[in-house]
Amino acid sequence: MAEPIEPQHHKMMNDLAHELDGRFNPPILPGLPRGERKTGFFLAVFDFNTNGEGGRFNYISNADRLDVRVLLREMQARFEGQAQTSGRA
Repeated sequence: MAEPIEPQHHKMMNDLAHELDGRFNPPILPGLPRGERKTGFFLAVFDFNTNGEGGRFNYISNADRLDVRVLLREMQARFEGQAQTSGRA
């Protein structure tokens, strides 16, 4: 099985995810652990110009995989003009 994130993107994506999570879900007071997450994010990285071949989709999120799957289904429905009215993402 391939690695979840390509090696050349791994450090930058993890650094960005940590920064995004800290900004969207900061600690209640500086120096304290972060509380319950209120905002989720999904960062996707992919190569341009693959002509439909050999492209790799890398993503990182602060959400559970199930929530990401719901998000992707909702995005697909919106792109197709059929926005869903329910979901967790």
